[in-house]
Amino acid sequence: MVIKPIKTHKIHSRQETIIEILEKYLPALKEKSIVTITSKIVALGEGRVVKIGTITKEALVRKEADYYIFSKTTNDYAILTVKNNMFIPSAGIDESNGNGYYVLWPNDSQKTAVMIRKWLVKRFKLKQVGVIITDSRTTPLRWGTTGVALGYSGFAGIKDYLGTNDIFDRALEVTKANVVDPLAAIAVLAMGEGAEQTPIAVLEETGFVNFKNEYPSKKELALLNIGLKDPMYQPLLAAAPWQRGG
Repeated sequence: MVIKPIKTHKIHSRQETIIEILEKYLPALKEKSIVTITSKIVALGEGRVVKIGTITKEALVRKEADYYIFSKTTNDYAILTVKNNMFIPSAGIDESNGNGYYVLWPNDSQKTAVMIRKWLVKRFKLKQVGVIITDSRTTPLRWGTTGVALGYSGFAGIKDYLGTNDIFDRALEVTKANVVDPLAAIAVLAMGEGAEQTPIAVLEETGFVNFKNEYPSKKELALLNIGLKDPMYQPLLAAAPWQRGG
């Protein structure tokens, strides 16, 4: 796989839409390319920002999260939340590269990914092209952030091995490979988390990706989600003092 981060100017809130940014910086794309875009520049284009000092971060987290947990040991910068069925610190609210603003998640990352793919198909006359809207998240019991997909389009997000056999002819009963989040993770690693100023990356030579002309259905998107009541995690999650946000 080839990863090509793209450097941009400093992006500020409400100055440009994501399409205007892509129009300015994207090179001509090859078939079977995947364009990865940080959720932050999508959110900035949408004006999804709140001036720091006008509201406490705790209050903003309560508003933005689907579920949250506050405890005596909670740090202001890392409040455990669930948003869009994902564990994410502080409901995705970020202060870095916000120039004095809290930057929230985009209004609808999945809808945006579909919209951008439609534009790419028309702009570059492509048939097979993918889009991923990315963010960073933490992993329980591990230091460091990794990329995750908030929305995607143009390819299968899951590779299902159910009904196939392993190399010793044993039937696989539960194996499903997550395709979209590892792609997001490698793209975020290449784009960086600090002052790199490369919020876009193009992935090429992704021979393992199953590109699709149709957009992800609700059923396909649901395959990525487990839910808080899944038997594997239920003993841990059910005991947590979750509060509803919004």
